Amino acid sequence: MDAFGLLLPHLDERQQRLMLGAAARVLGHGGIRMVAGAAGVAESTVSRGKRELEHAEEPAGRVRAPGAGRKPLREADPGLVPALLALVEPDQRGDPESPLLWTVKSTRNLAAELTRQGHRVASDTVATLLKAEGFSLQGTSRTTEGARHPDRDAQFRYINDQVTAYLADGQPVISVDAKKKETLGNYAVIGREWHRAGQPVQVRAHDFPEKGAQKAVPYGIYDIGADTGWVSVGCDGDTSAFAVATLRRWWNGEGHRRYPHASRLLVTADAGGSNGYRVRAWKKELADFAYESGLDVTVCHFPPGTSKWNKIEHRLFSQISINWRGRPLTSHEVVVSTIGATTTRSGLSVHAELDPGAYPTGVTVPDTVMERLPLTPHEWHGAWNYTLRPEPLAPEPPPPSTEFGRFPTGDKLPAWLRHPSLTGLEPAAFDDLAVRYRAWRAEHPPIFLPGKRPDGGPGAGGRRLSVSDQLVVFLLKRRWSMTNTVLAEATGLAKSRIGATLQEVTPVLTALGHKIPTGALTVTTAQQLAAIAGHDPTLP
Repeated sequence: MDAFGLLLPHLDERQQRLMLGAAARVLGHGGIRMVAGAAGVAESTVSRGKRELEHAEEPAGRVRAPGAGRKPLREADPGLVPALLALVEPDQRGDPESPLLWTVKSTRNLAAELTRQGHRVASDTVATLLKAEGFSLQGTSRTTEGARHPDRDAQFRYINDQVTAYLADGQPVISVDAKKKETLGNYAVIGREWHRAGQPVQVRAHDFPEKGAQKAVPYGIYDIGADTGWVSVGCDGDTSAFAVATLRRWWNGEGHRRYPHASRLLVTADAGGSNGYRVRAWKKELADFAYESGLDVTVCHFPPGTSKWNKIEHRLFSQISINWRGRPLTSHEVVVSTIGATTTRSGLSVHAELDPGAYPTGVTVPDTVMERLPLTPHEWHGAWNYTLRPEPLAPEPPPPSTEFGRFPTGDKLPAWLRHPSLTGLEPAAFDDLAVRYRAWRAEHPPIFLPGKRPDGGPGAGGRRLSVSDQLVVFLLKRRWSMTNTVLAEATGLAKSRIGATLQEVTPVLTALGHKIPTGALTVTTAQQLAAIAGHDPTLP
């Protein structure tokens, strides 16, 4: 088609049309659009030339002089282009109340609105003007990831350092996640496969799942060091128990043979879902696995909104999606077979198996169990990075003291958090406040609904904090304007417990008229709090 660029400048307008029309006739169906695109002319010009050939019109004997004819609309109507740009870019160049702000901006709609505004123009001319201004038809780009955590990049570096150290020491490193649930049946799957012409796979006309349609729940493990995958295809819920059951299957089936001398296991996971950093059941199930396997299990979570950076997403799940494109997933066996057949030229191999087990949702883990887990938060973002030791659960705490009825005796928080520079109270003043707090609570016992057991009663264990710890939490929160997240990191308590403690202590200290001196700054990290008290974070 380069011949057009060489020959057309030497022909007059009619000869150009005839040449382009002849080329379109030779090409047949779709030739007009193809020739117009190659020659850089309007389709109407090619169509007119083709029509002139078919009607065998005699030459008129004259040719329009160069520059003759109508002026381009850009010159004849100087306000046309600004009016067009005001419609397509209302938030940048025009009125945010543009008439087409909520309308599909097709060239026909744009031409109609411009004509209504007094700029007579056709849709083809609108398309030409838009291209000249640098516009093109584009879809959306999935780049917005939500709120960006300030420590996001530092967490990526921390994960990278952990992975590098584990691999250098010959310890296993895995990436885990759940793939999207798939509805089983004769439903369409995005993608195409080779079939004989006119013989596509017949699927249902609608993608709405039938009532009671079965689901396939793939949960995957990608071994970063070995470039291998393991996928369990579940038939029930995507729960933490199912996730750790898949991890257990991988370790018993492949992991312990591939890493016979392993003493540690590093797991990288995203921040949400069944393996999220806030999910208690995930940590409880991992603690059980660590005890069974004898491994120190370290988990590093990717920051919220960054799950696409997890290795398993683009090394395993993307390849599985490519392998089953255009293929209806009619049964669990088809899903397992298709996943197991996934390979890449770089050597990826995948083991897949069906897990018919039942994994009910709604399983809760109480505070009394969470507090006994052999879990050690890392100094850097302990909520995202933690290690579960291969130990059984700690013994249950002793029953609460009967001396004051509802108040347990044992303090759980580190002693340095009671430092006068943090609480604003010298030890004697702190003890006096605790005595007055106990006395007020004893004189004003809480009222409980019938059948409800008071906190700290028989069987309550260590669910509640001691009076000393309750006061420490309240004083730190109010004195230093800390968020519950930072306070949880500093104390090791769950944010739910911190919230309940604040709700319980606030009315008591208000009634006692206790005034809290405001700190000199707003504490935003646990490290800041330790620095104020002169405490070494490496010490307990």
